[in-house]
Amino acid sequence: MATALELAQGDDRLVAAVRRGRRLLHGKAMVAAAASAMPVPGLDWAVDAAVLSRLIPAVSAEFGLTPEQIERLEPRQRDQVQKAVNMVGSVLIGKFITRDLVLKAAAAVGMRLTAKQAAKYVPFAGQAISAMVGYSAIRFLGEEHLKDCVRVAREAQLALPEPAPRKRLLLGRT
Repeated sequence: MATALELAQGDDRLVAAVRRGRRLLHGKAMVAAAASAMPVPGLDWAVDAAVLSRLIPAVSAEFGLTPEQIERLEPRQRDQVQKAVNMVGSVLIGKFITRDLVLKAAAAVGMRLTAKQAAKYVPFAGQAISAMVGYSAIRFLGEEHLKDCVRVAREAQLALPEPAPRKRLLLGRT
């Protein structure tokens, strides 16, 4: 199966959006991994839900596919996007991310998440395995969402928004 980057090949703006999305994805997956390593019951599920509820809209925004961005499109373009979303079958594109939507997405990797819970209680190695599974589960969901975004943007012939300026943290400078 093709990756999001492979699906975006031939369109420089799509490739750039995928790369920005993957940077977001990597950072959020690292947060999920750290929470997964903690032997606190339920913490990882809460963190995973919070991470996904922020990650999905941030990735969608890179492709112009948040509900607000879609609403600002011309009616004809908005219809094209909705048809493309239906064709791709995404339940996350163009939607306000709710707890129910996050649970639907998490159900796609439910076995991984269950294994993560069980592994957490095996001393030392279990926490590392749990962190690895937590990271890979978020990465999997994020990559699937990236692929859906690329497919919708291509199908709807959507003009991608300009990238948001990156925030830089300058340490020791005023």
